[in-house]
Amino acid sequence: MKASRIAAVAAVTGTAVLAVTSPAFAHVSVQPEGTAAKGGYAVIDFKVPNERDDASTTKVEVNFPADHPVASVMPQPMAGWKIEVTKSKLAKPLEMHGEKIDQAVTKVTWTASDGKGIEPGYFQKFPLSVGALPEDTDELVFKAVQTYSNKEVVRWIEVQQEGQDEPENPAPVLALSAATGDHHGSAAAGDTATDTAEETSAKTETTASSDDSGSAGGSDTTARVLGVVGIVVGAAGVAYGVLAGRRRSTTGTEA
Repeated sequence: MKASRIAAVAAVTGTAVLAVTSPAFAHVSVQPEGTAAKGGYAVIDFKVPNERDDASTTKVEVNFPADHPVASVMPQPMAGWKIEVTKSKLAKPLEMHGEKIDQAVTKVTWTASDGKGIEPGYFQKFPLSVGALPEDTDELVFKAVQTYSNKEVVRWIEVQQEGQDEPENPAPVLALSAATGDHHGSAAAGDTATDTAEETSAKTETTASSDDSGSAGGSDTTARVLGVVGIVVGAAGVAYGVLAGRRRSTTGTEA
């Protein structure tokens, strides 16, 4: 009986903990596909889970930060969803590729066009191509609004405060990495090309040195062979002279 009671209490406690902590894991979030570098362009995905058992998510609104405007925002077409991009006039124009931009995207809205949306037990990713990302901040905070088929609205707009617990409805936060080269990786590519050229030059010099060594070795061998041949020819000449002298001496005696 005692063991049964302990097991029952543990089960109830576990269920309560799960009920309390599950919302923290099932909120709207944003992540880049790869990296999101300062000053560069990136594809980012807003992940929207359905937290209800009796309703579908039929509308998702993502508001862009006004203090760090992004001029270029391009959504990816999604079957079953209507997409609307809202722009607003900037108080201070942005400069991009040498041109002044006086408008920036302030909101992107996805509305289920077939009535299904995100059904219970599923999640959906909403991708956007964005840029150029700001260079004067380490993160971008987006405020999202999730609407269900039963007209319930959940606002993911609470900003995480340093040193405090995560809020109940946190806003999606995109962390930005340090800028790299000219934001397109050309500096790294240039370094690689330089290294390759240096390696090729080193290999060429090594090959040339090997060829020169081979030529020198061949010249030494030829000289040695010619020297030996000369010695042999000289010795043969001396022997012939000796034999000729002996023949003359023998002929004179006989006479």
